[in-house]
Amino acid sequence: MRVLVRAIFPTEAGNRAVKDPNFIKNIQGFIESNKAEAAYFTSLNGERSGTFVIDMPSADMMPAIAEPFFEMGARVEVQPVMNFEDLKKGLSAAIK
Repeated sequence: MRVLVRAIFPTEAGNRAVKDPNFIKNIQGFIESNKAEAAYFTSLNGERSGTFVIDMPSADMMPAIAEPFFEMGARVEVQPVMNFEDLKKGLSAAIK
């Protein structure tokens, strides 16, 4: 299942994270190990955030996906998402 993973770093945790020499390496490792379809970085409500689109084969993967960000002091949100092809397929099935 395609999911959107958002890691939100409160200011103090974000300050510590970006000063860690392994921060970029850890983010890159997450992107590579989860074969992220997309990765975006921005501020969200005044806090640093990273947003990733990944495939989560099963719900039991949630702890493995979230834990690296929890260890960096981030809040983590995971939600299922669809691309346009998924939407067309889902709507086609729903209106039959």
